[in-house]
Amino acid sequence: MAAAEQKKSYAVVKQFAGVDTKANRTAIKEEEFSWLENAMPIGYANLKITPTYSNVGSVVFANTVTNFTSVNIGLYDYLLAFQADGSLQAVNVQTAALSNIAAAGIFTGDGLTNVGQWQNTNALIADSNKGLFSWDGTNLINVGSVGTIGIVSGGSGYTSPPAVTISAPNQTGGQQAFATASITANAVSSIVLTNAGSGYTSAPSITFSGGGGSGANAISQLVTFATGTMSVLVTNGGAGYTNAANTVVTISGGGGAGANGTAIIAGNIVTQVIMTNYGSGYTNSSNIVVTITGGGATTNAKATGIAQTNSIVGVASFSGRVWVAQGRTVTYSSSIGFTDFSTISAGQIVLTDSTLHGNIQQLLSANNFLYIFGDDSINVFSNLQVQTNGTTIFTNTNVSASVGSKRPYAIFPYFRSVLFMNDYGIYALVGSTTSKLSDPLDGVFPYIDFTKPVSAGQVLLNNILCSAFNFYYTGGAGISSASRYIQAVFFEKKWFFTSGDSAQKFVTSAPVGGKINLYGTNGTSCVQMYSNSTGNVSSYVQTALMPMGDPIRTKQALKIGIEATLTTGATVNATIDAETGSETVPYLAATSFVFWTNASGATIPWKNNANATISWVSGTGYTLYKSDASNWGKYLGLTVTSNSAAFVINGFEFEHELRVRF
Repeated sequence: MAAAEQKKSYAVVKQFAGVDTKANRTAIKEEEFSWLENAMPIGYANLKITPTYSNVGSVVFANTVTNFTSVNIGLYDYLLAFQADGSLQAVNVQTAALSNIAAAGIFTGDGLTNVGQWQNTNALIADSNKGLFSWDGTNLINVGSVGTIGIVSGGSGYTSPPAVTISAPNQTGGQQAFATASITANAVSSIVLTNAGSGYTSAPSITFSGGGGSGANAISQLVTFATGTMSVLVTNGGAGYTNAANTVVTISGGGGAGANGTAIIAGNIVTQVIMTNYGSGYTNSSNIVVTITGGGATTNAKATGIAQTNSIVGVASFSGRVWVAQGRTVTYSSSIGFTDFSTISAGQIVLTDSTLHGNIQQLLSANNFLYIFGDDSINVFSNLQVQTNGTTIFTNTNVSASVGSKRPYAIFPYFRSVLFMNDYGIYALVGSTTSKLSDPLDGVFPYIDFTKPVSAGQVLLNNILCSAFNFYYTGGAGISSASRYIQAVFFEKKWFFTSGDSAQKFVTSAPVGGKINLYGTNGTSCVQMYSNSTGNVSSYVQTALMPMGDPIRTKQALKIGIEATLTTGATVNATIDAETGSETVPYLAATSFVFWTNASGATIPWKNNANATISWVSGTGYTLYKSDASNWGKYLGLTVTSNSAAFVINGFEFEHELRVRF
């Protein structure tokens, strides 16, 4: 007597969530995926293959790109490509035109350049060694503004304040500095900067004219954020100085050369030393020896040398000021101009917070706050005010005492929050609350090579605003077992991966016509990501291993089906998976729904009441890929791969029989 046929069971999966790499494939929810690459889980029965990239014009960069970011100047957005030889090129996003901004050697080329924005007129470029630059879409200048002006001699006979003339900047495109003088007892007693200027690469000369007197003499000192330079701090003014012209400042040690300073004397003491040359190559403050001799002193003044060893790690504009971070110090410009770091409303703050372990890592201006990122902490500056005496005050609040980031190019605003990636997760900062978003990616983070660049940005993908994090993955999952750059994309509490170019080192966002696009470079070419919906793309979809409603019994797979919606033809490959291994599906037959065809297979049209010809649905559209299957296990799932473009997976179907219990 023949055995009774086993009852067949069925399962259909159409609810699509994101990827979950934290749990075992047998433990994730049936709507989750153990890997999703180049397939976006938009919603119910809507798993859409992502578009691939397209080249931005014919752009080919002249040298290897070491940093890649975007800025807005006037009506245009630009992609800035800093290169290994210290050069800079810009791509106009609207026109795809490539222009040369800086020749080789202007920048350091070490990949540590930071870029901020001043209004919509200037890109602020912070080089790790050479200081602060500004680009207005035409001219690149060293910010090089005038800092302190010291009066060497007040002169005599002045009945009115003389006019002050500061020599022109060294760089074409720089701004002229201006100042005014005041007199006391017929001598020049003070000089006030009214415009600090820019584009000065050496200290400008100061001259006086008019006012009825003569003999006034002053020197100036530039503001510099360049490393290897040095300044002098007077610790004891000495006594008895009567001859400023014979006072000599001598500087030695510190590993550098070229630094020169002039002592400023008032009230028979040395009040400050103006640096007429900051020098270069200074690396050790403790070895710098500064001596001040001559001048008729009865007691020599004492001073110490301070080497600038901290690179600029962040630059941003906030509340009408430019803010620059070096070490644990944040320097801010005045209310007069974004290059003025010297007048009364400008200043500095040194963060002494115990929560900041080490130096500042990045600055970000967003949501009416200035965020100061440390490796494991975040502070915010807010409520900036100018007091009646002209000085600036603001609040400094720690909002995260344990989580921060040292990945400066993976920190960006997203809606009303700030997203950032560090070496163990991706987080959102909303107000003063930090929450982890990347729990589903915990299985990926151990396989990220953090010696390679990490970058991020926003992108509008399938009309959904997403965030994308670009990193180098070594784990071997997905479309290739080779180590490569991939993007972890986040939206609506879901994650998936994309990989248009396995060598895509950097990504950055730029809006065009109100749409936020994501651009990338492999170090040579420039591409717009997710912009080519007709180009073939490799996709990889791996479902959960599902118990099919009965985790105790073994299942014998009989048939599988993949529902899809096509705009063009698509070839789909699949394996039927179990906890014990995978089996290649031998043949996936594609069946399209075609209605009312004649003997030759041609669609038969019909006419409506208005005598208009109406065709039946045929060809593209809904398609069912189906095949027999024979794998078995307590858990069943599918791995689906394709190299075709622009199709949508609508569901997975399983037919199986229940077998023995464990």
